[in-house]
Amino acid sequence: MKVVARLLIFGLLVSIQTFAQEPLREFIYDTAPFPSAHASTIVELSNGDLLAAWFGGTHEGNADVAIWGSRRANGKWSEPFELVRENGTPTWNPVLFHSNDKKLWLYYKFGPNPMSWTGGRLSSSDEGKTWAASEHLPAGLYGPIRAKPLILKNGTIVSGTSVESYRSWAVWIERSEDNGKSWSKFGPITIPPDLYPTPKPEDVPGSNDRAFTEGIIQPTIVSLGGKRLRLYARSPPRMGKICVADSNDNGKTWTQARPIDLPNPNAGIDAVRLNDGRIVLVYNHTDSGRTPLNLAVSKDGESFRMFYTLENDPGEYSYPAMIQGKNGDLLITYTWNRKKIRYVRFKSAGIPLSSDPKSIAP
Repeated sequence: MKVVARLLIFGLLVSIQTFAQEPLREFIYDTAPFPSAHASTIVELSNGDLLAAWFGGTHEGNADVAIWGSRRANGKWSEPFELVRENGTPTWNPVLFHSNDKKLWLYYKFGPNPMSWTGGRLSSSDEGKTWAASEHLPAGLYGPIRAKPLILKNGTIVSGTSVESYRSWAVWIERSEDNGKSWSKFGPITIPPDLYPTPKPEDVPGSNDRAFTEGIIQPTIVSLGGKRLRLYARSPPRMGKICVADSNDNGKTWTQARPIDLPNPNAGIDAVRLNDGRIVLVYNHTDSGRTPLNLAVSKDGESFRMFYTLENDPGEYSYPAMIQGKNGDLLITYTWNRKKIRYVRFKSAGIPLSSDPKSIAP
């Protein structure tokens, strides 16, 4: 009987642990006035509400694509509402964040495609209830290109941006010490030629140009403590790995990029530094396609262990955005099959130390 009792207690503890680790999952909307959605962003508001945004329309790149949003209050998401529309041309990649002066910003891009788009932004002084008129940025200034910027303790905005040209990508750092009134730039940050594998065009069916594309795009930036910053970036198929670059002076200067031992199937990623210093990445742990979608953790920002699978069904689960909420939980949004935006709240208690087992079943 004692053995049976112990087994029952053990089973109960395992069940409790599994339940505690199971995240909240919900779609931000069930129906919307657009069939396709992509590239979400999320921010926590001062009263604990959440605001998410994404681009939606007939399909990516279509002239009817606008920036849409939804607010989560009292445990429920609002119906999608339009935030930005640029007449006659699509919008892309919204990014929400607060500057040190408590202003809420929405940066976005607009134009026919990523090789010819322009940066735009809106600001709100009442946590998104009302917004100032849209401002178009000067050529060459984009703001955060897809992932949230890093706000330093002194209020400096360190924003990761990038430029996509034919067969050539490059990351740039845009840095503002006056809450976005003026900017300085550092770059380009690319991958040294000797770090590339030999290109194999046959590995990228129907896209020989992508097989030869070099560089990195869409960086996400975290602090490693002190004045040390690190960016994690998306790479093209020729590299196929998440790449990193480092700064030792709070983002004024940076190294060139190098790959780490995590796959990247030419897809967006995001990262946060937890309150205890660990780094968590959300990314697609695969060499091709955009499933599965995973979480990985690291103590040093260099060696990661995948510990949770958010999605693993056939389909596309991509372009994740992630922040750490005031209560320590991870708040994540991502594209669900280009049809919806999914929200996940992952309890901080479910984030293992990097010495824990490599994989936890979803």
